[in-house]
Amino acid sequence: MSHPRPDLPATSVGSAALAPEPEPLLERPGVRPAGPRRILRDLGLSYVSNGAIGLIFAASGPIAVTLAVGTAGGLTQGQLSSWVFGILFSGGAATLLMSLIYRQPLGFAWSIPGTVLLGPSLQHLTFPEVVGAFFTSGVLILALGATGLVRKAMALAPMPIVMAMVAAVFLKFGTDIVASTQDNPAVAAPMVAAFLVLTAVPMLGRYLPPVLGTLVAGCIAVAASGQFNLSHGGPLLATPVFTAPEFTWAAQLELVVPLALTVLFVQNGQGIAVLRAAGHHPPVNAFAIASGTFSVLNAGFGAVSACVTGPTNALLTSSGKLQRQYTAAVAYGLLALVFAAFAPTLTRLMLAAPKEFVLALGGIAMLRALQQAFVTAFATSFTLGSLVTFVVTISGMNLFNIHAAFWGLVIGYGVSRLLEQRDHLGL
Repeated sequence: MSHPRPDLPATSVGSAALAPEPEPLLERPGVRPAGPRRILRDLGLSYVSNGAIGLIFAASGPIAVTLAVGTAGGLTQGQLSSWVFGILFSGGAATLLMSLIYRQPLGFAWSIPGTVLLGPSLQHLTFPEVVGAFFTSGVLILALGATGLVRKAMALAPMPIVMAMVAAVFLKFGTDIVASTQDNPAVAAPMVAAFLVLTAVPMLGRYLPPVLGTLVAGCIAVAASGQFNLSHGGPLLATPVFTAPEFTWAAQLELVVPLALTVLFVQNGQGIAVLRAAGHHPPVNAFAIASGTFSVLNAGFGAVSACVTGPTNALLTSSGKLQRQYTAAVAYGLLALVFAAFAPTLTRLMLAAPKEFVLALGGIAMLRALQQAFVTAFATSFTLGSLVTFVVTISGMNLFNIHAAFWGLVIGYGVSRLLEQRDHLGL
């Protein structure tokens, strides 16, 4: 048994004991997981509303993109149905698991940029080859999360630069409000009016949250204008199918790295930035590990990678008390699981509504998050790097099949390190 040397100062002996412990790979929750009683106590109408609107947003435009890419790629109805089931099921399950453990609104969905980059690939690769890339990218995401490198990489970029990327991605949601009101005023104008009135009169907004009121006004407007067109029948329940993967060099080289980078730094990066701006402390490594795990699960259903998304989390944190917002994620997760089973029916219902309804609803719900993104990006320091990030991201620049948001972060950070050295010294 060793003893401290008497000739050493007491502070030297104690300094080793006071040395900081290495940060754990999986971030500790810091609170007890939420149980049924706690959830019921924290649940409220506005949180259920935010969760429902988050699901409506995810199950409309993003699913339309998925169906368009899959149909153009020659996928069968069964494969498309299985894809939709997989992304809804994994998104709901991951959201419930993570949100209850960390008692934060940690919303998972699937990679829309990843879905889009599959479009050209499905023109010359077989679907089993693409599914093989899904499996490999999921394993790569999981492995990178397990190394702890993702948290270190995310810590390098200052928050204003990351939020500039978020602002560029979210800007389209704001302009969609204007375009929808111009293209379909019978539907979008009542939604805008409802939001303005309920926001301007807090007493009304206390009984009917503004975004929920927007949804109600939109539903009434769609029904009154006769624009709900449910003309096609089909199966009621989803029937997941397994597509045996094929691992070819062509598909792996073309898709694996772009999919992994898109999930870890574009999609998860947005979600992390939005949650931090809302006052939460998202677990970056746990996000990466969960994204990799559920991406492998998705691949089993022939579906694209799972991830944390900025828009979903912006909707889940759009209102209410910070410590109760996790219940919005619980509502979102439960609804996602229910509707995963009814994926074909849900898809038909969402596509039966006019697109302006979905665009206006999503845009109005995202306004606060868009405002916060601009304020954080350009209010104080790193403003040049933020501007470069914003411009590159909004330009749509696409190199090596990797989304412009990634290049916006890389180039904006590089310019900032070169030309804004004082700001970096002040970190």
